[in-house]
Amino acid sequence: MTRPAPRLVASDLDGTLVRTDQTVSDRTRAALVRVEEAGSVLVLVTGRPPRWMAPVVEATGHRGLAVCANGALVYDLHTERVVRSHLLDADAAAEVVAALRRDVPGITFAVEKGPVDGVPGGFGREDVYVPRWDVDGVEVAPVEELFAAGAVKLLARHEQMGSDELLAAARQSLGALVEATHSSTDGLLEISASGISKASGLASLADDAGIDAAEVVAFGDMPNDLPMLTWAGHAIAMGNAHDEVKAIADEVTASNDDDGVAVVLERLFP
Repeated sequence: MTRPAPRLVASDLDGTLVRTDQTVSDRTRAALVRVEEAGSVLVLVTGRPPRWMAPVVEATGHRGLAVCANGALVYDLHTERVVRSHLLDADAAAEVVAALRRDVPGITFAVEKGPVDGVPGGFGREDVYVPRWDVDGVEVAPVEELFAAGAVKLLARHEQMGSDELLAAARQSLGALVEATHSSTDGLLEISASGISKASGLASLADDAGIDAAEVVAFGDMPNDLPMLTWAGHAIAMGNAHDEVKAIADEVTASNDDDGVAVVLERLFP
């Protein structure tokens, strides 16, 4: 018996849909078109903030809704407006900073700031935080000032620890206060409000469309994808995925550089 095509396809971006060189292949682009032509819903689900979405929109042509910042924002790719947000409030952020400074000496912080009237917020960092990318209009200030109005996510970096080690230390320190995860290996954590994850953001959109988790296929590669992959009816890990992601996946496809998303979508949408 042939399995019906999923009603919703959710895909992470970096390390999944997007190649290492930051491009989206023609094969993958064509596979995404198949999904939408079949009448299924396509949702991009990413740790990226909205300001980093334009290149992917241009590369894929997809202009629906995207789940950004690990579930904290739902972003309309057509209007370039935030239509739903779940922020980490200032009190919780202050508690996080105090606990991690106490338990993980040498940790530094940055903030993805909340949207204002639907317009995505900017990026700010304390002066000792060393960014790995160039950001226009970055605000440098004490972190407590940066999250005073709430944060999309709090970023925590440690120059001498890998991300897995740092995440373990943070979870021991913070417990269930917030959602802590990572999507890289270079000692960077992404911290969201309690209960906010890629799963929560995707589930809200699926519920709006009357789609059950069992009708969803999801692709991912890093620990920040684990909640989404666990929630989805069919979880697919990339060939280049973190070991924890492969361990919980229903199947493992080819790597992002070998069009692993397209390999599966061509099978599901012949």
